Amino acid sequence: MTCQFPVLGQLTAADVFRVLDMERRCHLFPWTEHMIRDSLEGEHLNLAGFLEDLLVGYAFMMSALDEMHLLSLTIDVPWQGRGWGRYLLEAVMERARTLDCHSLFLEVRAGNARARNLYERAGFQVVGVRRGYYPGMAGREDALVMRAFT
Repeated sequence: MTCQFPVLGQLTAADVFRVLDMERRCHLFPWTEHMIRDSLEGEHLNLAGFLEDLLVGYAFMMSALDEMHLLSLTIDVPWQGRGWGRYLLEAVMERARTLDCHSLFLEVRAGNARARNLYERAGFQVVGVRRGYYPGMAGREDALVMRAFT
């Protein structure tokens, strides 16, 4: 059986509630509707993966000068484990290259081994720690700051 990868496209303001629903399914501390609207209506970049009309994942980024910051990368729960996170991450890295960004930064929960593994396999390295950056179930959780060269 072959794996059909999603078609990459762009999210629009009309996708707010699809993104919000996915945030709530995928994250213990999801982005709020306000955060999503700000990202879609502001200057943040995005990429989204679609299978026909079904949204299977998305990434939000921002760029400044020669750097890009990956703000969020999410693959919906039923579609995880199929290589689509890597596919979307590679598309983000390609977008950074086309914008002449030489570095791509992100923060990831220190305890999110699955995401850390994805990023490390793509060439990201830990360059810092933000203590207590994320809310957690029992207090705050550290964020690892990671960087890749594009």
